[in-house]
Amino acid sequence: MTIGVGGSTIDIELGKIQNMTLGVVPIALSEYKQRIKNAVELMKEHNCKALYVNAGTNLYYFTGTKWNASERMVGAVLFDDETVEYIVPKFEEGTFKTFMKVEGNLNFWEEHESPYELFGSILQNKNVIDGNIALDESASFFLIDGVAKANPKFSFVNAQRITAGCRMHKSANEIAIIQQAKNITMTVQKAAASILYPGIEVSTVVDFIHRAHIKAGVSSGSYFCIVLFGEDSQYPHGVTSPQNLVDNDIVLIDTGCRLEGYLSDITRTYVYGTPNEEHRRIWNLEKATQKAAFDAAQIGATCGSVDDAARKVLAQAGLSGDYEIPGLPHRVGHGTGLDIHEYPYLVRGNQTVLKEGMVVSNEPMICMPGQFGIRHEDHFYMTANGPKWFTEPMQSIENPFGL
Repeated sequence: MTIGVGGSTIDIELGKIQNMTLGVVPIALSEYKQRIKNAVELMKEHNCKALYVNAGTNLYYFTGTKWNASERMVGAVLFDDETVEYIVPKFEEGTFKTFMKVEGNLNFWEEHESPYELFGSILQNKNVIDGNIALDESASFFLIDGVAKANPKFSFVNAQRITAGCRMHKSANEIAIIQQAKNITMTVQKAAASILYPGIEVSTVVDFIHRAHIKAGVSSGSYFCIVLFGEDSQYPHGVTSPQNLVDNDIVLIDTGCRLEGYLSDITRTYVYGTPNEEHRRIWNLEKATQKAAFDAAQIGATCGSVDDAARKVLAQAGLSGDYEIPGLPHRVGHGTGLDIHEYPYLVRGNQTVLKEGMVVSNEPMICMPGQFGIRHEDHFYMTANGPKWFTEPMQSIENPFGL
């Protein structure tokens, strides 16, 4: 029997988990202000006179204001003097003020009024009458279209170089928060492995993982959860009708939580029972492929070269070095932070250079059609001396958690 897999119960494992969030330090107001300074530097570098960030994670990142995007325009305009002008529906004034962290002037629009014309008025009031204005890359088309048509004197450009240019480089406190989110999910992953038994339903495991995250101090529980048994594991993001667990099945669990806005995302794959030789071969190949990607991720290397390094290992083992299966059908990894997938991406051809503070996943999943899939997913962050794991990779197919 695989070490750490099965043998316990839901009640026992929930009883072991304690609140793991007590020492977490939220992002301070001073850090939000520094982010605006960083954005202004990039605005000047890219010749942009203002930056609009829309409701969602970009607004939250730069101003600390938690607000979900909707059909109403809510956001902030950042100027090169580091001032912030908010755009808010008038009826939301009271609520918005309770969420706002970085001070700024509030500009309101009534339901019958155009927020896009208000946007132009804000620019004019700041003596910005022409030039490049950067618009949030995550904003919906209707918003971009509305702003552009109402303000034809300006040239509107994609803000990604500014927003992602800031967000890709995590601070020490961001990394500390992400680390604790990973620690929590790793604890939950180990607990989930131990409650398995033949016949258990996917929904039972998903429910346990959600409750375990809550028990660990994350009130929202799991941010997401994918549980796959047997042949279902060959499909990276799940199936419509999941099968129950059977002896000697592959088990793939991918889950995470949100802590102070930042996300964890860890996948563990192992066997309930006794692995066969093909399980063992592909499991070990996945481990070698993940290590090759990690070793290639050095300061100054490109994101694309990390993806290349992983595929080279697969090709040498007789699998596809491209995207065909058997092999790795998707990119090696993605950035993570306030969004589960954000810049930079470890994908072929990406010339983004790895720099200190970048946080990425390393998950070169191997899919064996008609059989199973193996995904080891751990994240690392770039230090001045190279990559550092948030969580240590799986140890062996016999003892995946190194117990």
